[in-house]
Amino acid sequence: MAQARQETEELASNGTGMLLARIFTRYRLLANLLLYNLLFTLSLLLAYVLIFEVRGSQSNWFYSRFIYELPGFLLVKSVVFGYFKLFRGQWQYSGIRDVVNILVATLISLVIFYMAVLVLHKVPQLLQRQRLWNYSNGLLILDFLSTVFLTCTARLSVRLYYEELRPVSASGFRRVLVVGAGNAAETLLREINRMRVERYRVVGLVDDDPNKQGLLMHGVQVLGTSQDIKSICEEEKVDEILISVPSATQKELRRIIDACQGTKLHFQTLPSMDALIEGRATVSQIRKVEINDLLGREAVQLDTQAVAGFIRDRRVMITGAGGSIGSEMCRQVAHFRPARLILLEQAENSLFNIANELRHNFPELPLSTVICDIYDRARVLAVFAAEGPEVVIHAAAHKHVPLMELNSCEAIKNNIFGTRNIADASCLNGVAEFVMISTDKAVNPSSIMGATKRVAELYTQSLNGQADCRTQFKAVRFGNVLGSSGSVVPIFEEQIRRGGPVTVTHPEMKRYFMTIPEASQLVLQAAATGQGGQIFLLDMGEPVKIVDLARDMITLSGLRVGDDIDIQFTGMRPGEKLFEELRTVGEDVEPTVHPKVKIWKHRPTPWPVIRDALAEMESLVNCPDRQRIIEALRRLVPEYAPPGQSDQTAAPARQQPAAGTKIGAPEN
Repeated sequence: MAQARQETEELASNGTGMLLARIFTRYRLLANLLLYNLLFTLSLLLAYVLIFEVRGSQSNWFYSRFIYELPGFLLVKSVVFGYFKLFRGQWQYSGIRDVVNILVATLISLVIFYMAVLVLHKVPQLLQRQRLWNYSNGLLILDFLSTVFLTCTARLSVRLYYEELRPVSASGFRRVLVVGAGNAAETLLREINRMRVERYRVVGLVDDDPNKQGLLMHGVQVLGTSQDIKSICEEEKVDEILISVPSATQKELRRIIDACQGTKLHFQTLPSMDALIEGRATVSQIRKVEINDLLGREAVQLDTQAVAGFIRDRRVMITGAGGSIGSEMCRQVAHFRPARLILLEQAENSLFNIANELRHNFPELPLSTVICDIYDRARVLAVFAAEGPEVVIHAAAHKHVPLMELNSCEAIKNNIFGTRNIADASCLNGVAEFVMISTDKAVNPSSIMGATKRVAELYTQSLNGQADCRTQFKAVRFGNVLGSSGSVVPIFEEQIRRGGPVTVTHPEMKRYFMTIPEASQLVLQAAATGQGGQIFLLDMGEPVKIVDLARDMITLSGLRVGDDIDIQFTGMRPGEKLFEELRTVGEDVEPTVHPKVKIWKHRPTPWPVIRDALAEMESLVNCPDRQRIIEALRRLVPEYAPPGQSDQTAAPARQQPAAGTKIGAPEN
């Protein structure tokens, strides 16, 4: 919309052209009919000139023949061309199909004229009266050729005018290098040429196909391969790279971005191939390349029938509904038409926003919005009794590792006892399915946050199968999600906007990443798959170095590492470890029906051990003594190893660079 408004304002400066264009648009059919008939007249006139004047005939052909025959030619051509809807086309968008239609329409007109001449020769008296006795077949051929030539030339000239003589955008144009020389690039070039104001000037194409080297596409040459991008950008003074490979994989995009590190280029790309095929986007909808494109994976293929059976016509409650994961869970669940969607959230603004979004996008969906602190047991029990949920997706939790190290009692209150309240309320009110969103930080935890999430897993698993509880409890573990409120990505974006430095804790720090929609979809898939009592592990792909992520984000911003933005190492924070574990392979992991969902075969913890440990922790909910909290957690989670209390976690801390260390451009 903004782009269209900008183009309208820029075209307003061409007053006369705009006036003529407006008139032509309003009376397009009549204007086309008049213009075509003028071209038909010129075509017949040209044919007569070539027949009589070139050979020096003294015949007065203009008054004796041309004037008499012209109405018949105009009538026949107008009817035939009208049948092919050539009077309704917009000349600036003329293409091969229009040329073909003109050829066919003119050929049919030629056949009609020729058949008329044959018929008229059978009626000599009529021939004498119409002065057609010396009619030349060559005239028909010349009229055919001149009609095709003049009409095609006129239409393509208008297109050429719009594409080559259009005004330049008020903000100027950007010199663009297009990566890819396939069908998408061809369509892209056509749409760029059709923009009513010039905003992009394509200086060349690159493609790795050796058969395309040196070829021209709409006048633009294939200058080399992706390995030549950097040198081409320097030679052609490129401002922007446009990636026209909708099906490009993460590795292909990363290779292109890596080839351009050290340049001050902006990167744009086309919508995904899925969006193009499904009609949700067009090739002209150029967008900025985002870090999600480099870290994203293939689209998740859900067993929609199983998920629909899990959700449809059931009352579904989502805790933490205003958070990053919780809000996306709301969007995903809404697609499967639950009987009612119950949004439970402590933060009123977040709840207000997601509720408004759902009411707009799913107006028929019954909604309940509940402000509730899950640590308030009486309030939780009252909400469950009033709303009667059948499925609970528990996403509410404190997830920020360093903050939970500083506020350990709050992690216990929310992550452990808040979860206990939701789980107990589910049992008491006959909830059929309980799905807890867990984390990879619960695997051999090194942080209080991870340890409390592991305790929450243990408690919910211990309830599964108890005689007085028919709820099926499941937990789903996964790593970091891109774009969440606590993710490193928005932090890096803000630091880049401020001019740096971008802060990274350790050069070897690695994390798993997946998009919020992918994580939410797989949670539903896991929940629909399990029978209760399982801990599901999501396939997170390959871990990513955080320092590489920082470099990529700086490059995508059109800046250079070291020259424009520094990367500064600050040292590992409390509770962090270099590498998070997911335990997705080994003898203790088994597959499910979905390739991206696995099950961890854990050993259950005896209920008396859990009961006694929670009783001890209840006395620590507001305890300022962090060490006592750590000791209580370790009694229930013996694998919990806080930094400084195990050789395994202390060693990486000694290897990290001194705080404040900076790096410049990446080493070759």
